[in-house]
Amino acid sequence: MTAQRVLITAGASGIGYVMGEAFAARGASVWVTDVDTDALSNLPDGWKSSHVDASDEATVATLFENIGTQWGGLDTLCANAGSAGPTAMIEDVELTEWRKCVSVNLEGAFLAAKYTAPLMKAQKSGSIILTSSTAGIFGYPHRAPYVSAKWGVIGLMKTLAVELGPFGIRANAICPGAVEGQRMEGVLEREAAAKGMTRDQVYAGYAAGTSMRSFVTARDIASMAVFLSSPEARMVSGQIIAVDGHTENPDPKI
Repeated sequence: MTAQRVLITAGASGIGYVMGEAFAARGASVWVTDVDTDALSNLPDGWKSSHVDASDEATVATLFENIGTQWGGLDTLCANAGSAGPTAMIEDVELTEWRKCVSVNLEGAFLAAKYTAPLMKAQKSGSIILTSSTAGIFGYPHRAPYVSAKWGVIGLMKTLAVELGPFGIRANAICPGAVEGQRMEGVLEREAAAKGMTRDQVYAGYAAGTSMRSFVTARDIASMAVFLSSPEARMVSGQIIAVDGHTENPDPKI
């Protein structure tokens, strides 16, 4: 049986890296992209990798040409590249900051899907998994560019599910909540500064805003990605799946 072929954008660290580990543990062939050259040089043996800016069409196009040549197709796309963007009141957000955040989060997902579709159509099968966020379900204060982009990812996913379903291709979006890790630490520090709170107060607010009273881990997200790409999820498409411990309060505060 041919190994599952999985592409993960922003896969050299964080959630993407843990996704790679989870797929590899099940025998999949893993290809990751990233802009972090150092992280790309420290990947597990057997993983393929490419230095790619998810929002740059020329490098994305080259990536998929290489995938087509070397793999002959693609079974699973995890479009995971993202940027937290600025933390500020709307009147203080610079247009350049807005565009950078939307470019990585939304345009990056669009480009990955655009170049994945022909490969999957040719084989009449595939699973496209977009990383959105609970910010794509709720409004969040001080995060306008990020929230807008993640809502856009949901719309993109819904469209992909309708367009590509007749070709045997499924599309779903995972919406992580607050995920333990370096990126979230940066968000906590910036929100604390913006709201005049301490980092620990903001952390407690996020945790208290979920039914499970806890952050989630990258492993929780990876497990959902593995499921969505599996035969067990063969009729799951067009779905917004939150892995967040059930967010109740999208405005973290004490």
